[in-house]
Amino acid sequence: MTRHTRNGRLALGALVALSLGVVSGCGSDDAASSDEGPVTITVATFNEFGYEDLIEEWNAEHDDITIKQVKVGTWDDAKANLYTKLAAGSGLSDVEAIEGDAMPAILAESDAFADLTDPELDGRWLDWKAEAATDADGRMIGYGTDIGPEGICYRADLFKKAGLPTDRAEVAGMMETWDDYFALGEQFLAKVPDTAWYDSTGGTAQAMLNQVENPFEQDDNTVAVDNPELRAVYDTLTANVEKGLSTRLAQWSDDWVASFQNDGFATMACPGWMLGVVEGNAEGVKGWDFADVFPGGGGNWGGSFLTVPAQGDHIEEATEVAAWLTAPEQQAKAFAAKGTFPSQVEALDAPEVSEATNAFFNDAPVGEILANRAEAVTVQPYKGPKYSDILQAFQAALLRVDDGSQTPDQAWDQFVSDVEALG
Repeated sequence: MTRHTRNGRLALGALVALSLGVVSGCGSDDAASSDEGPVTITVATFNEFGYEDLIEEWNAEHDDITIKQVKVGTWDDAKANLYTKLAAGSGLSDVEAIEGDAMPAILAESDAFADLTDPELDGRWLDWKAEAATDADGRMIGYGTDIGPEGICYRADLFKKAGLPTDRAEVAGMMETWDDYFALGEQFLAKVPDTAWYDSTGGTAQAMLNQVENPFEQDDNTVAVDNPELRAVYDTLTANVEKGLSTRLAQWSDDWVASFQNDGFATMACPGWMLGVVEGNAEGVKGWDFADVFPGGGGNWGGSFLTVPAQGDHIEEATEVAAWLTAPEQQAKAFAAKGTFPSQVEALDAPEVSEATNAFFNDAPVGEILANRAEAVTVQPYKGPKYSDILQAFQAALLRVDDGSQTPDQAWDQFVSDVEALG
């Protein structure tokens, strides 16, 4: 497996203190053990990992180790807690989930995490997934959970209202490029002007950036945001705001969640893990479907890792739990529960994955679709140590255009200044 050296420190201010603040062996606030009882291993997650039934299964079969899930709504919530408690040197869960875009920054502080390298697990993950959690010294600090091959979720009932085809194969044929996708959106708005074409500017930006090889940083970690590919994504999306294609809502906000229930939009970019989010937010809404297409080819959005902070009291038990949760058998079950598409090689051929359909999405063959979408991925954006922070600044710039507080040029200029301020 090819190894890439990753230089640099975590860009967020709270993490500057990591090298001083992390004290190996400090106990987790949530973990507990007793000579007379089982060790409790806390597993901190965000969004939907599909672990609820798995944890029940483990706890029913193990007397020595009990798993307790600590779940928050978004990665931003989890990140704030992670960074604060890493700097403090204590208080983290025994197992901490890390969003994929944040791993390059976390790898720069890999000494704050246990080395999970295990020869018996070699070959468990897709090569690029394993590499993304391996530091410059060859230490694996994260076990891969899911990956995020993307298709398009759409409201077939709203398509019908606009006079557009609703069959998923026909829909796929109409959005093979981003130009096709946005042009179809303008057709839709002409017939259904009170409903946006896609769920958010930020979400669509993320989808498009997943097809850019070096959106923010060059391969040597040099920051280069004033590049034509990034500017083209920005200009396209900000122009679409004026056209009304976007809801102009911040993804994951309360208003965004509410928009699923009030016909707020007709389409959205959907990695596998998003299927569970859509179903949860759109509970009771009929008409959702899932098309085997992604404008521009393929794209991978997200996917996470399980890490074991070195500050914990139960490193061995936490590692055992992390390895079990990310085994192919468990990841196939997690996919069946929440649509989190596995990163484990053996899980890709499991019947729970390959033959999976989803009743909420009009019985779409989601396993087959996501496998096709995974095969279509040809670009993995380079993500240096500052990727996550720059992405946050980029999303903030788009949101300022969404809410009308700045013009596109003003928001871009502030974005460039914000990136420069990262140092």
